[in-house]
Amino acid sequence: MIRLRSPISILFALVAVTAVALLAGCGSSDDSDSSSSATADLSDCTPDKLATQSAGTLTVATDSPAFPPYFEDDDPTNGKGFESAVAFAIADQLGYKASDVEWTVEAFNSSYAPGPKDFDFDVNQISITPAREKQVDFSAPYYEGKRGVVALKDSDAAKATSLDDLKGANIGVQIGTTSLDAVNDVIQPDNDPKVFDNSNDVVTALKQGSVEVVVVDVPTAFYLTAVQVPEAAVVGQFAAPGGDQWGALLEKDSSLTACISAAIEELRSSGELADIEQEWISDKTNAPVIE
Repeated sequence: MIRLRSPISILFALVAVTAVALLAGCGSSDDSDSSSSATADLSDCTPDKLATQSAGTLTVATDSPAFPPYFEDDDPTNGKGFESAVAFAIADQLGYKASDVEWTVEAFNSSYAPGPKDFDFDVNQISITPAREKQVDFSAPYYEGKRGVVALKDSDAAKATSLDDLKGANIGVQIGTTSLDAVNDVIQPDNDPKVFDNSNDVVTALKQGSVEVVVVDVPTAFYLTAVQVPEAAVVGQFAAPGGDQWGALLEKDSSLTACISAAIEELRSSGELADIEQEWISDKTNAPVIE
């Protein structure tokens, strides 16, 4: 069951996620005193032992509307979409059936505010940051944001299938971001990338054709091509140091945090987490991983 508030526009939600992605691209969680460091033994993480909001039920929160590729059909309960699938996979690891999972709505900006929560955990593309960790708990990360490569559709770079194919491209990127580090350290282009003071200047440069490629966080890449520069396309995504990490959010000092982390670590080690990411992010968004 899900309790939904009155929907706001999909565009508003995309803007909110884009803002988060851009902010995340300007920093790193390396100095975090992460609450995700401790995990439990999954044998101690069964429904009869967990102090959930409702006995025998796992209450999961996300925002409304819930949009692709993280949720499909604005319905977190259907198990479709990256974060919906991750939530149900976590529940399964803890011994909950799909029918034991109850969904509720929590606005993104209020999710990491201090204080009691009316959910067991929240999945909503929430970046793990030191500032937020002072107010809430985070699980072990279930997603590390990759860099998205966006190219004008009529450029040679739009046909790239490897990072080597991008070395000769005219690349634009925002100064001071992890995306700039990714370009220099991973792509290692033949020419220095064009560096811009802010994200608006990056977008303008791509629109005007003064660069043929920009590198941004993957969620930003989806928004950029859908709304800001429809004449561009997401060529692919690649892993780079300093990626933005998302974790399940819980109430500060929650007794559930170690168990949620244990479930995620098991999903990672088994390969199931990678399969979910491949199905709902790489495949559904037509953003293949390029190396």
